[in-house]
Amino acid sequence: MRSISNHFVRLAACAAFVAASVPLAANNSMTLKGEVVDQACYTKDKGNVGEKHKDCGLTCAKKGSKLAFVTSDGQVYSIVGAYTENKNAKLIDLFAMPVEATGDVTEKDGAKELKITALKKVS
Repeated sequence: MRSISNHFVRLAACAAFVAASVPLAANNSMTLKGEVVDQACYTKDKGNVGEKHKDCGLTCAKKGSKLAFVTSDGQVYSIVGAYTENKNAKLIDLFAMPVEATGDVTEKDGAKELKITALKKVS
């Protein structure tokens, strides 16, 4: 009986060691500074940003066009999730201006995606 008890203690210790060795899922939440742009327009011409492209881009954004987040160093993240609902309603007021976005970053088919959880204007 004592042998069986020792065996279970060893087995439990091994299981605890293995569980502690497995890395936890990486936290993929990031805060990025950049600008919300119309993805199709930006893909055609990297100059389609800021105030000079705001009116045109807003027209597309209000129709529900796919939007992207572009950082100052040119990293592009397709925006996905709740912020794109209702024809991008949560993004319209901060379109084409300097913003800070916090959210989960993933990659799908080689493209980066940003699921925004918070968005605010920065100066």
